[in-house]
Amino acid sequence: QVQLVESGGGLVQPGGSLTLTCAASGSIFKIRTMGWSRQAPGKQREEVAHITSSGNTNYADSVKGRFTISGDHAKGTLYLQLNNLKPEDTAVYYCFADEILDSGRLAEHWGQGTQVTVLS
Repeated sequence: QVQLVESGGGLVQPGGSLTLTCAASGSIFKIRTMGWSRQAPGKQREEVAHITSSGNTNYADSVKGRFTISGDHAKGTLYLQLNNLKPEDTAVYYCFADEILDSGRLAEHWGQGTQVTVLS
């Protein structure tokens, strides 16, 4: 089992920056991919970015050039640097981690979320 706890959300002016942190505990040595998703009111949850255990990253088009994902799987830490924030970035941001089980299947774990609000 993997447990995830996010922190770092807050209220910010347009153009401002925030850093989100996710701390993983439990079977962190079984984590293959970690990432961030977000959910705005009335909208579906969407993936923002992810990073694999080999360091490969992927970003949603809407955040490319503004957000940066980083972390250390071995330590169970994950970060998301949010720059040049826009009101449309307002959402609850969730950390997720894919754990490979003994069966070879993946189990997805989620944190409780942290609110990011960009004033409009």
